[in-house]
Amino acid sequence: MVHQQVGEENLPRHTPCSLRDINLSYLGRCCPCWGVFARPCLHFLPTGTMPKPEYAFLEGRIVPIEEAKIDIRTNALQYGTAIFEGIRGYWNEQRQKIYVFKMKDHYLRMLENCKILMIDPGYSLDELMSITLELLRKEDYRQDVYIRPFAYVSSTSIGPKLVGYEHDFFLYTGPMGDYLDTSRAIKVCVSSWCRLSDNALPPRGKIAGSYVNSALQKTEALLNGFDEAIVLTSDGHVSEGSAMNLFLAKRGVLFTTPTTDEILEGITRRTVIQMAREDLGLEVVERKIDRTELYTTDELFFTGTGAQISPIGEVDRRKIGQGEIGPITRQLSDLYFKVVRGEMEKYREWLTEV
Repeated sequence: MVHQQVGEENLPRHTPCSLRDINLSYLGRCCPCWGVFARPCLHFLPTGTMPKPEYAFLEGRIVPIEEAKIDIRTNALQYGTAIFEGIRGYWNEQRQKIYVFKMKDHYLRMLENCKILMIDPGYSLDELMSITLELLRKEDYRQDVYIRPFAYVSSTSIGPKLVGYEHDFFLYTGPMGDYLDTSRAIKVCVSSWCRLSDNALPPRGKIAGSYVNSALQKTEALLNGFDEAIVLTSDGHVSEGSAMNLFLAKRGVLFTTPTTDEILEGITRRTVIQMAREDLGLEVVERKIDRTELYTTDELFFTGTGAQISPIGEVDRRKIGQGEIGPITRQLSDLYFKVVRGEMEKYREWLTEV
């Protein structure tokens, strides 16, 4: 599929879909239960001051959110054949601007992951970033936002395969608060559901269908009174959270699982590693982690675009440290939020101003 240069005035028009089609505004509000289209529970938090998304980008142009519909026969809906991203934009009250954090890195990862499913989203890296900024400017948000790009198999044919089908791309945005409560240390469990393996359904890429695995883990944790889950690999080593990466801090050293241990190649993970080394002078070690190390570590925290930096105070009813936010976690969290809101000149290159 060939697309024209991005710009609302010259984007191609499309034929409206039928009323039986799926409305993306519904997906945006209800995605906690929609494993294919979003991470479990990663929703737009409703408050009295948060406006609903008004627009989406679909089939080559920006349309009102009520018109953003796809055919209910879409292959990606049936089989999870899609690659998505989650990107955050942070509002800086003093400058009255939104800064999108590491947008280029997110779209580079998306394009790389599209190779796994042989999906051609139809847009270049520069075009994807341009579309995103255009949509955000049209929405004119004045608070933190979440951005959901979605490259998918758009054919309506029945059958799980990756060749001989058409592809497309849509994008929507919305106001978003915290995925997890970052102001307190949360309680987690080790899930009975293992992480998918690279030779089964690669977790290094944000493949829509694979997030059913995350949904099972998250749901098990919630039903048992926990906030989140930590997941093991098929050989019993620690992988990550249900939908976020994991770090341990012990005796002043930071540990995290390697990208070969069935984890998402996290952009926030990479950010934390760099800040820990360069700004805090910490040693960071990537290695296999045993389950019992979770119980004996000094500090534990999740990282991710949605999770940001989320401290963990308890694993399987065992207190981590003092059961509160640890000093290294707090330092990294304070630093991270300064960076994403444009308060540190050193890392301004990571931000794209809207």
